[in-house]
Amino acid sequence: MASSRASWGRRLVAGVPAAWLLVFFLLPFLLVLRISLLPSDGVQLGTLFTQVDGQWRFTGQFESYALILQDSLYLSTYGRSLLYAAVTTLVCLAIGYPFAYFMARASATLQPLLLMGVMLPFWTSFLLRVYAWKGLLDAQTGWIGRLLIDLGMDRALFRLGMIPAEGQLMYSPFSLVLGMVYTYLPFMVLPLYATLSKMDLRLLEAAQDLGATAWQAFWRVTVPLSRSGIAAGAMLVFIPCVGEYVIPELLGGPETLMIGRVLWDEFFANNDWPVASAVAVLMVLLILLPMALLNRSQEQADGGRR
Repeated sequence: MASSRASWGRRLVAGVPAAWLLVFFLLPFLLVLRISLLPSDGVQLGTLFTQVDGQWRFTGQFESYALILQDSLYLSTYGRSLLYAAVTTLVCLAIGYPFAYFMARASATLQPLLLMGVMLPFWTSFLLRVYAWKGLLDAQTGWIGRLLIDLGMDRALFRLGMIPAEGQLMYSPFSLVLGMVYTYLPFMVLPLYATLSKMDLRLLEAAQDLGATAWQAFWRVTVPLSRSGIAAGAMLVFIPCVGEYVIPELLGGPETLMIGRVLWDEFFANNDWPVASAVAVLMVLLILLPMALLNRSQEQADGGRR
């Protein structure tokens, strides 16, 4: 009797999130997929299968996908979205890993304060925080913008192609990446901190006893053991950055057009739901691909450790 109750409880615990994903992810995705297979002459939800001579035949059309794959605008936008998302993820990792490492090694009394500092931005509206950067990066009134210009950073950014002209920090790839790094940095720090804080420090002592320097112990012990935190943080940053709409709209410019804005335009400006749905389906597939590759690499690493 007790075992049956435990089994029923496990099914319930696993069934609730599965039902949630089914209702709020899989079913809407299937609806979007259905719309993407309709002709681009309206938004009527016609059937994708018709019965001919007693047999069901698929009548969906792939013209929306053909249009996207043949149009350089969509392809360049997908590539630009992946590029900015990857750059944002790498910058967040470069900044977040040292901070998470410091948090994990800080004293027990200081760790809650540092953790509060990471979570404090969430107490303010996301839109207000992003919009504040418009004033901070202004070349005339923004103190961060004036500081970067006085230090000559604008010339270096211009040579790197991150801003369109010297002194123009706003509406550029620089302001876009800066806004996304600022917004998503906590999503990198928190998984890293959770992983590093649980690491057995005796492994570092063993590495030092075997003659490893502090730098060698870090790269050969700490980094491999924190791989799961790196993977989790990278996915939490990369996935929302690919489809980001608000930050490119407020801080980006014409050369930073990302797939989120294209999706918005197709739905609400062009009113072309099949093409917009096809854009959304391809975006989901682009996100699932790196997740599948990452999951496979983790399984191989776990198998190698066993």
